Amino acid sequence: MLKENEHFEPLGGGVEVIVSPIHRFGTDAVLLAHFSKPKTTERACELGSGCGVISFIWCREAPPKHITAVELQCDGADMIKRSAAHNHLENKIDVLNADMRALDMLKAGSFDIVACNPPYKAQGSGIINPDEGRLIARHEYTCTTDDVCQSASRLLRFGGRLCICQRPERLSDIICSMRRFDIEPKRLRLVQQRIGKPPKLFLIEGRKGGRPGGLVTEPVLFIEEQGGGFSREMIDIYGDYKTGHL
Repeated sequence: MLKENEHFEPLGGGVEVIVSPIHRFGTDAVLLAHFSKPKTTERACELGSGCGVISFIWCREAPPKHITAVELQCDGADMIKRSAAHNHLENKIDVLNADMRALDMLKAGSFDIVACNPPYKAQGSGIINPDEGRLIARHEYTCTTDDVCQSASRLLRFGGRLCICQRPERLSDIICSMRRFDIEPKRLRLVQQRIGKPPKLFLIEGRKGGRPGGLVTEPVLFIEEQGGGFSREMIDIYGDYKTGHL
């Protein structure tokens, strides 16, 4: 089941995901999985899945009707397939080793929710990582903001939701791109390490075909308490995963 340099990461609820030095996850993915949690009657799609952690967190409790995980890199897609088998979720999670820019095999308008934790750095910005896997994960070389929003717009039904986690400096890019592809931003939440620190991330939800305007800004999510240690909300978000990690 496991290959060299891989291990199982427990997510809580008896669910484990295979991770590697290239395909792993951080707090941002956990936050996005919580922010975008589908209903049990909904069909969900995770774009640029990496190791598939968002899909597997969705399955910890009250999983959605069905999940499609889309991952460009062959080794990442293979890890998700093996994780699905390990967790006996083969009938719940379909894995596509495909480019999100070419998903003609998926029926348009067939998903209620799409989630994506896209590369944070725009093309040509920051230090370029020589490792191809890390480069794809961190820089927009195979997946731009427009690619994410265009693909999501095609996949979502009218009124369906696109949820994204990004860095604050990319907020205007995300909003403009959503609107370019008929997805109206409706829900925004900033994430701060602690009180007194600037936001480090934001979580945003847009609705396919939504009326312009009406963006709701939710209370800031604080990762840590002022005196140190994780906030009560972060502990609740981590759930059973907190065992051994907090």
